[in-house]
Amino acid sequence: MKRAQTKSIIVLLLVIIAGYLYWNFSKPQPLEVAVHAVERGAVELTAANTRAGTVTACLRSYPTPSIGGQIARIPVDEGERVEKGELLLELWNDLHKADVALAESRTEEAQNTALATCLQAEVAQREANRLVSLGKRGAASADQTDKAVTEAKAKAAQCAAAKGSVLVSKAQTEVAKAKLAQTRLVAPFDGIVAKINGEVFEYVTPSPPGIATLPIIDLIGADCFYVAAPIDEVDAPGIVPGMPARITVDALGSTAFEGRVRRIAPFVQDYEKQARTVDVEVGFVRKEDTELMLAGYSADIEVILQENDGTLRIPTEAVIDDDKVFVFDPDDDRLHEKTISKGLSNWHHTEVLDGLSAGELVVTSVDEEGLTDGAIARIENSAQ
Repeated sequence: MKRAQTKSIIVLLLVIIAGYLYWNFSKPQPLEVAVHAVERGAVELTAANTRAGTVTACLRSYPTPSIGGQIARIPVDEGERVEKGELLLELWNDLHKADVALAESRTEEAQNTALATCLQAEVAQREANRLVSLGKRGAASADQTDKAVTEAKAKAAQCAAAKGSVLVSKAQTEVAKAKLAQTRLVAPFDGIVAKINGEVFEYVTPSPPGIATLPIIDLIGADCFYVAAPIDEVDAPGIVPGMPARITVDALGSTAFEGRVRRIAPFVQDYEKQARTVDVEVGFVRKEDTELMLAGYSADIEVILQENDGTLRIPTEAVIDDDKVFVFDPDDDRLHEKTISKGLSNWHHTEVLDGLSAGELVVTSVDEEGLTDGAIARIENSAQ
């Protein structure tokens, strides 16, 4: 009898254990979800570039001599900072220097000749005045007086002609100097010598009309940069110069630089098999930021079209079907689907006008399988 009772008890315990194990393993397992609390903050409406933009120098020049000649001197090196007016390159110009020296000598000679001629004119004028005065008193004949007056006028004309010769000589000197200046390249602004395409003793010629040749010097202004990037034509009408913007440069990581729209292209770019875009230029606001830039860096821009501060916001990735979110309720460990009314939205945040309250936990891992209204869930990395 006792054996039968013991056996019954053992069977009952096994049934209970089996039932418990079946219940425990067959019940729905909670979903692990990532959540984010509804918070207050700024939400922006932005327009971003459709393809990578380029960091561009505000000033960039490719100076080339306007005449042909042999390179005699290149006093700068690639990567060197130069000041406005500093000599970059000089062609062989001994003949031009000699022409300047000759013109200056002729100018000096003409000045001395004019000085002597004008002094003689002054003497002749004083003599004419003296004879005119004597003639009025009858102490000088009319012939003497007339001759003296005529001679004074002639000397005055010679003085004027001599002064004219001085002006001609000075003009010739300026012509000679201008020809000499054509043999020299000077920096049109403060900048950095990016590239030099020439060597001493090489012969250079100016570009023929309509035919571009390799520039001798590539000079980049180092104190002003902007980013030129294409923005979809749909967003372009809302952008105006002066709007705030952010700039990120691939080579400098995720750092966002403060920018401001400086120009919008007056036409739409139409590339085959690509969206129609408008080029937008965004300049750097802080001068110290430009010290990190190199012309040619790839960069992105984000123009801030509108901003609402202190509003309810959630991560944009939490929004499903444009107006649905899942909220995790820690009181019953279940998910509840809610419909929201949206305001401004961008890649990072979406403004919530209605449907949620601050502090509620919205699910951001919306790709999780089994995400349904009423599903049992737990927060990722929470205690078991």
